[in-house]
Amino acid sequence: MLSWKLESTYLALPELFYSFVNTDTVPAPEWAVFNTDLAQSLGLGDNPDADDLAILAGNKAPSGSRMYAQSYAGHQFGHFTKLGDGRAAVLGEVLDRQGQRHDLQLKGSGPTPYARSGDGKAVLGPMLREYLIGEYMHAVGLPSSRALSVVLTGETIRRDGFKPGAVLCRAAASHLRVGTFQYVAVFGGPEPLAALADYAIERHYPQLREETNPYLAFLDAVGESQTDLVARWMCLGFVHGVMNTDNVAISGQAIDFGPCAFLDAYRSDQVFSSIDQAGRYAWGNQAAIAGWNQARLAEALLPLLDKNPDTALALARESVERFNDSISNKLTTGFGRKLGWHRQRPGDETLIQQLLHWMEDSQADYSTSFVALSRAVAQLDPGYPLPPDSWLEAWRQRLREESASADPADPAALMAASNPPLHPRNRPVQAALDAAELGDWQPFQRLAGSLADPWNPSSALPELEPSDVAGQPVFRTYCGT
Repeated sequence: MLSWKLESTYLALPELFYSFVNTDTVPAPEWAVFNTDLAQSLGLGDNPDADDLAILAGNKAPSGSRMYAQSYAGHQFGHFTKLGDGRAAVLGEVLDRQGQRHDLQLKGSGPTPYARSGDGKAVLGPMLREYLIGEYMHAVGLPSSRALSVVLTGETIRRDGFKPGAVLCRAAASHLRVGTFQYVAVFGGPEPLAALADYAIERHYPQLREETNPYLAFLDAVGESQTDLVARWMCLGFVHGVMNTDNVAISGQAIDFGPCAFLDAYRSDQVFSSIDQAGRYAWGNQAAIAGWNQARLAEALLPLLDKNPDTALALARESVERFNDSISNKLTTGFGRKLGWHRQRPGDETLIQQLLHWMEDSQADYSTSFVALSRAVAQLDPGYPLPPDSWLEAWRQRLREESASADPADPAALMAASNPPLHPRNRPVQAALDAAELGDWQPFQRLAGSLADPWNPSSALPELEPSDVAGQPVFRTYCGT
């Protein structure tokens, strides 16, 4: 059996922040996937038994667990809404081998007081998507929640037809969101807001406790973690799809992968999510939306930033300005690393934009174009069309300038480390999820093994090669709720 040594520090907060819940009992739990690597790193062990299956299906509570759903609010596509975990229950918290704390949360385990008439259930495909994307993000070094398990429930759930039911167990540094702070700012008051901020600082940014203004330092720290996260995922070609404030974790991890996708043929305005009708969360809008979300966190924290409202507002505005400057800088730095340099110079942004414009005009595959440049700089066959000679010469001149600097980068090594040759291509991923829902697990297992090792040439699969999407309907993703 796994080692369930659960704690619940979150329950020290006022009950405004949660509701105790009981999960549904499911008829026939069966393992779909169990993440042995994650279980070991969390100190749970690696040999789950029938009791563990019952726990991870929601049929049984671990010893000493008091399961709860978290309350929060959020701006969903710009509109403020009172929310909460409608189909999720936190089992508790575990300390990993490095002493880092993680929530273990069941998703799809039945309705909670926040379900808003929903059935509280989940189906297999979207839960497997959470597993695949979380493991890929982890493999490329991007902070992310990860799935410990997906359990089939033996139920049939109505979602665009009838699909097999499933319960996901997700491990995250916490499930504190920008929307958690918005919730208490509107429905709580200064005292519970301070309690939440103190808890978040203690859990995620304990180095800030001695700052002169720890709440302003907290706002800046959350912003710095978010600028790093969003800039890095944009450089990967990742499109989150639903960057509502309730999907922004203050820990700096990526969470909630329901309608996410990756760029294939590059377009700055690319949207995949079926519910993003206006393109609010398009690839090229993500940095600006991250800043908008940070401004919502700043608004929620205003009563803590300073007793004088005008001073608090000025401090919040300055913090958001720092955020916007930081994410712009990190995007330029990130693309520079993808192109072989680690320091910024005048003209870099122009060179980056010229490349992206060429990609868009020629409908070039985003990730493969960068991999081809990586191979070219390593004196290998690019294996894919390169940009025009005029751009290539300007790029090579930029690399020569980098090599002549006092602390030069190794362009080939830097580009190889910044451009994973494999990523979760949208149509093969969806095909694998659809096959699993019909009982064929081989495509999913192939993809899971490949995407967990995205720099290894032996992990390459034919279905993960670029394909011509010109003339094809735009791939659409669905949130699965």
